[in-house]
Amino acid sequence: MLLTTVAFSFCINLLLFVGPLYMLQIYDRILSSRNENTLVAISVIAVGLLVSYGLLEFVRARLLARAGMHFDEALSEDVYRRILRQQAANPGSPLPVSVSDVGKLRDFMAGQGIIAFFDAPWVPLFLALCFLFHPALGAVATAGAVIIFGLALTNELITRKHLQNGAQASQGASRAFHSTLQNVEVIRAMGMERNLHGRWQQRHDEMLEHQGRASGRSGAILSASKFIRSTVQISILGVGAYLVLQRQISPGIMIAASIIMGRALAPVEQAVGQWKHFVAARQAHHRLKQLFAAVPDEAERVEMPAPRGALAAGRLVATIPGTRDVLLRNVDFAIEPGETLAIIGPSGCGKSTLVRHLVGASQPASGTVRLDGTDMRHWRPEQLGRHLGYLSQDVNLFRGTVAENIARFDARATDAEIVAAAQLSGAHEMIQALPQGYATEIGEGGAGLSGGQRQRLGLARAVFRMPSLVVLDEPNSNLDSVGEQALVACIRTLKEAGTTVLLVTHRANLLTLSDRTLMLRDGMVEKFGPTREVFAPAPKSVPESVPGPARAADRPGPAAPSRRLSLPQTSAY
Repeated sequence: MLLTTVAFSFCINLLLFVGPLYMLQIYDRILSSRNENTLVAISVIAVGLLVSYGLLEFVRARLLARAGMHFDEALSEDVYRRILRQQAANPGSPLPVSVSDVGKLRDFMAGQGIIAFFDAPWVPLFLALCFLFHPALGAVATAGAVIIFGLALTNELITRKHLQNGAQASQGASRAFHSTLQNVEVIRAMGMERNLHGRWQQRHDEMLEHQGRASGRSGAILSASKFIRSTVQISILGVGAYLVLQRQISPGIMIAASIIMGRALAPVEQAVGQWKHFVAARQAHHRLKQLFAAVPDEAERVEMPAPRGALAAGRLVATIPGTRDVLLRNVDFAIEPGETLAIIGPSGCGKSTLVRHLVGASQPASGTVRLDGTDMRHWRPEQLGRHLGYLSQDVNLFRGTVAENIARFDARATDAEIVAAAQLSGAHEMIQALPQGYATEIGEGGAGLSGGQRQRLGLARAVFRMPSLVVLDEPNSNLDSVGEQALVACIRTLKEAGTTVLLVTHRANLLTLSDRTLMLRDGMVEKFGPTREVFAPAPKSVPESVPGPARAADRPGPAAPSRRLSLPQTSAY
């Protein structure tokens, strides 16, 4: 399509000679011969050619708009998927702007900026015609084109750094403002508004400073470009008038050369005016190249048989993304289909990090996670998602209805499947109490719902269509007694159905539901085995007979209080 646009640009630039040639005929033939028939004939021909010029311009604009749309359609989905994979590999990293970068490139391709680049190769043709009229006219036109082109390069050199710094400051300000919106309740409650506004204002002022400097310098270059073009226009008319007085050219050639020179300088001047958009498109292209280099294409995967739920981790090692700081060290365990595993441990021991690796959301630095013997990296994401349910520690719901969130936005989901998931999770009655029931609209992140309601809807989404493996990270952290009873009943139903269940918990009532327990400490497995064995009291050892004075531990005293299991709170790791 772009090659077709180049062909149209060639024809359009040829038709730009209509105006100069028409003026040449008027001044050199019509005015001297005073032939009205010739005037009418060449006027009709000129109007017909200009109509063709207008149609070609219209078609070229439509072709460029369509090329931009095709570009967006071909790239946006791939970019979207790569961004999701990049964010999954680096949770908590700053959000990229690559989705909007596709729009910037699309707009540039469909706008006036790229037209200037399509017209620029024909500038030598116009300059050559000026030389054919007279070498002096060609020299004046070429000098003007060189000066304006030099101004374009100067514009690039003196604004590039400021535009890049301004773009980075703008992204930082946008991220700060987005973070503020996500925590507006905390900010208002604790009077942090002015302090955070100061931090945002600092980044915003930095962005304005850089963009102001770039705009000021670019404006000066653009003003100089317009001055040079007007000066060159006057110069070519002055030189042309002198050559007419010297009888070296005709008045028609003087006028035609002035028009052709204007057409020769137009693409260069237009490039100077569109330079900011060109720089923005170039930066967007650079960021997209970085994204595609950092996140390679996903390999084609063979569709595996539906998993039964056997899960195993082999010498699993996890690090903080972008660093060598180890979060998990050589984690080994295996559970059979239908078993329930409780994962416990102190705060910061790596429980949530382990869970993210077990569901395939993060990739291990080394080692493997296998579902039914197949490495998680070898499963097709769409197929794995159909057989896996996941309730994260921070439940995130999406804009849409309650039913759409439970159904994972699958348009093929039936009402019966949605209601069955809600009933299994114990959320059916809670949903019926909402203003529109299952059709109730949920705002971004579940706005308008309490933490317990979001958690119960997240559980319904996790058990939708009875997956083979269900992973629940602190599923009762926001539940009341009614919600916790519903959760316990849901887990028991899943166990009876043969579903493999993983629980990150610190509450004893959920531990009683587990068949096995994995205890983590400092990112390593401290204990793993049947739950009763993990929490069985250690056998008392018989103290050795030591002659001499009794040791402090052997002296009689008050009985030591019995030790009870106390499981600490969880953390993001």
